Amino acid sequence: MRMLGVLGGMSWESTITYYQLLNRGVRDRLGGLHSAPLLLHSVDFAQIAAQQKAGEWEAAGQVLAEAAKGLAGAGATALLLATNTMHKVAGAIEAVVDIPLLHIGDAVGQALCERGVERAALLGTRFTMQEDFYRVRLDRKFGIQVLVPDAEGMLEIDRVIFQELCVGQFLPAARAFYLDQLAQLKARGAQAAILGCTEIGLLLDGCASPLPLVDSAERHVAMGLEWMLGR
Repeated sequence: MRMLGVLGGMSWESTITYYQLLNRGVRDRLGGLHSAPLLLHSVDFAQIAAQQKAGEWEAAGQVLAEAAKGLAGAGATALLLATNTMHKVAGAIEAVVDIPLLHIGDAVGQALCERGVERAALLGTRFTMQEDFYRVRLDRKFGIQVLVPDAEGMLEIDRVIFQELCVGQFLPAARAFYLDQLAQLKARGAQAAILGCTEIGLLLDGCASPLPLVDSAERHVAMGLEWMLGR
């Protein structure tokens, strides 16, 4: 198996999911006591979150670029950035390493195409929903139109992510609000919904959703497993 590097800690709740899914995936495919050969650099999310809020994306990108160089130097053959939002600085990471960054947008785009989806709802942080790094990639590479909630909905979705989900609080009121947002996006023509933040998948786990869900973390991990196993 190839060694995979994981850039995590954004939040660590999300990174736990990546670690579990990668190891379960290897176990399910190879059986026995097999587990995933991983290198993990987990950053202090408080620093990254403050840089996001201040619009200091270049500085945040440099933090992750330095972490990526360390993983590559330690023997990682590819990288998973275990967060949707920080793919905004994917270019800064790719510029300093000579190993591939497996992009979460490509994993999601492939999954949507496999389902024949042309219009997809997107839930995530306000950065993921508002800015074009995610939406444009899905449009240009896969021909998928992305629909997002209205301004008020985006603010509450973002608040819940940072104030509740990232600190391990998964409350019924938040769950009901997210499901209502999905229903509204379905009424606007969405055929499926991208869970563009790993913690949202934890919140909606087991729920009856008004739209088929594409969990970005699950699809990203599947891409990582294919690399790891050399397929």
